[in-house]
Amino acid sequence: MSEVTEQQQTQQTQADRDAQSIKVMVVDDHPMWRDAVARDLAAAGFDVVATAGDGPQAVRRAQAVVPDVLVLDLNLPGTPGVQVCKELVGADPKLRVLVLSASGEHADVLEAVKSGATGYLLKSASTDELCDAVRRTAVGDPVFTPGLAGLVLGEYRRLASDPAPAAADEPKAPQLTDRETEVLRLVAKGLSYKQIAERLVISHRTVQNHVQNTLGKLQLHNRVELVRYAIERGLDDA
Repeated sequence: MSEVTEQQQTQQTQADRDAQSIKVMVVDDHPMWRDAVARDLAAAGFDVVATAGDGPQAVRRAQAVVPDVLVLDLNLPGTPGVQVCKELVGADPKLRVLVLSASGEHADVLEAVKSGATGYLLKSASTDELCDAVRRTAVGDPVFTPGLAGLVLGEYRRLASDPAPAAADEPKAPQLTDRETEVLRLVAKGLSYKQIAERLVISHRTVQNHVQNTLGKLQLHNRVELVRYAIERGLDDA
């Protein structure tokens, strides 16, 4: 067996182990599609802990099973997907939401991200792309169908061009370490954790730790808010 093949098998084995530790819940109002996605994720080794077919059911079940990643359609009966996302992420900031939608409309993408979604994938994605997206979403990487990431960053730059005035009694911003600032700058440029780790010659876990420390210091809930914070301060141009 060639060295390349052995390395690929080792990487696949590690990916399977990683998947087994990720609890996933699938929410979609179409039973056949919902069951197919859940079946594909389970076949890839993910722990599919629940499914739901409408908004209220999604909220109840997610609160009961506490998934790591919620694979969420936007078009849901009862409660819209963006409201489900906002409610669940607001109650548990550690929850990662990957929107899986048939809509590539810019307004839908931006609304989903503003409601707390970590990523946005179109339903035209392959099973391999979906599985990779779930793995990356679980560790906090923003995952977008090609072309949508630039849209999100562009919107945050637009918002940052006219930031809200600071309140007179607003506390002074927490002090970040040089390394935390360096990681934050690369996050703002849209790099994934893996790319940041390679750029700074540190481990993927170390990057995650720096991001989590920075989120805590800045009292932010997720990487999307972190990107906006960095762009508002011009770190993406540094």
